[in-house]
Amino acid sequence: MSDFDEVRLLDVSRHFGRRRALSHVSLTARAGDILGLLGPNGAGKSTIIGALATLVAPTSGEIHYGGQRARALGDGLRRHIGLLAHELHLYPELTARQNLEFFAQLYGVHSGPAIDTALERAALADRGHEEVQGFSRGMRQRLALERSLLHHPRLVLFDEPFTGLDDHAVGIVAGRLRELAASGAIVIIATHDLDLADGLVTRVALIREGKLLSDEPAAAGLRARYRSVMGRA
Repeated sequence: MSDFDEVRLLDVSRHFGRRRALSHVSLTARAGDILGLLGPNGAGKSTIIGALATLVAPTSGEIHYGGQRARALGDGLRRHIGLLAHELHLYPELTARQNLEFFAQLYGVHSGPAIDTALERAALADRGHEEVQGFSRGMRQRLALERSLLHHPRLVLFDEPFTGLDDHAVGIVAGRLRELAASGAIVIIATHDLDLADGLVTRVALIREGKLLSDEPAAAGLRARYRSVMGRA
């Protein structure tokens, strides 16, 4: 497939049995955006991330990557997507370098310089020979972030990327997300942490009970805006 510079959800709904996780959601994210999916736990944010990653099929509606429907693109689409979910997909008995080398092979990436660069960006250049099982949560999170970016995806999806991180690790991850957007990636993060989203995201999608309540440019006073929209719903 060709590259794309936007992704669109068009009237997407997703049901799990009788539970409606998403209800008629239409949303667009473009290259250079950092789109924040904001809402309480259980709002449907992770379902949107899963659908965009092609891991969850919509019950109805469509997702377009550029001008093409997801279901028409096949497996080649996933080469353009990077995902950091709750499960970090790291092997604890392997070293940081071995983990990256393994995933580089899966992505078809030549490992040499790419691995060195990934370790540097994760602030782990001097820890690459150590087993991941001895790493802190922040170290593992930063490593998993770089693992998801080895193949230079156009669309990067992060589900609660700041969970369990200290201030230093939050700064590193936030800076990396800004770099990705500046390079032309489409960055979408799902979070319920308004303080971390404020000042980072460039667009805000407010979600509750599977419904999109608002889609707007990020502005000062995010917490007040969040309370206003959620209170009206």
